[in-house]
Amino acid sequence: MQIEQGYIYHIYNQGNNRQKVFYSRENYLYFLKKIWKYIIPYCDVLAYCLMPNHFHLMVLVNELSMPTNRLNRLGASPRRTDSETKKERTLNASIGIMLMSYTKALNKQQNRTGKLFREQTKAECINCPNGITPSFYSTEFGTQIHVSDPAKEYPQTCFNYIHQNPVNGGLVSQMGDWEYSSYRDYAGYRNGKLINKELTQKLGISFPSTLGASLRRTGC
Repeated sequence: MQIEQGYIYHIYNQGNNRQKVFYSRENYLYFLKKIWKYIIPYCDVLAYCLMPNHFHLMVLVNELSMPTNRLNRLGASPRRTDSETKKERTLNASIGIMLMSYTKALNKQQNRTGKLFREQTKAECINCPNGITPSFYSTEFGTQIHVSDPAKEYPQTCFNYIHQNPVNGGLVSQMGDWEYSSYRDYAGYRNGKLINKELTQKLGISFPSTLGASLRRTGC
């Protein structure tokens, strides 16, 4: 993944061969703790949605790398020796460690072996100055999103799309019925600490007035 500091990214991955990655409520909640541990030190989370066989994150990247001793203090890394604390860990590496850590725990739970997620996690910039990446327009998941002005509309469109995922996937009839997304936090049903609602508003991404925007989606 090529990630630049100061931009908004849509980060997502899917179960290998589209297999399940979440089997129970405890699995979903455990993965959210992993996001807090491995992503929050580098990013502000603007939106998220965990689905049975994949996940979506919308983040503003604040740091590309961080000294491991600082990560120790933030609780994002086990305690290291003095020589190791001088090293840096990149955001890319932290995402990889997060997925490997979750895979190890789930493999033990399900008495399975091997890869859980697809080998490459996608990170698509949705407000970079060199334009919107084409792969966000037509992803391996089959997503198609049409907007008239991508540079201005993609952050809002991505925000909407992530929260609409459980409805579009046929899991629930209302977005608020799905527990494992940030929709309930924005709607005021709960006061979760994982997302930065104030920053989302400052970035001009609105909720809930435009969340009903029509998106055409196929596959997944």
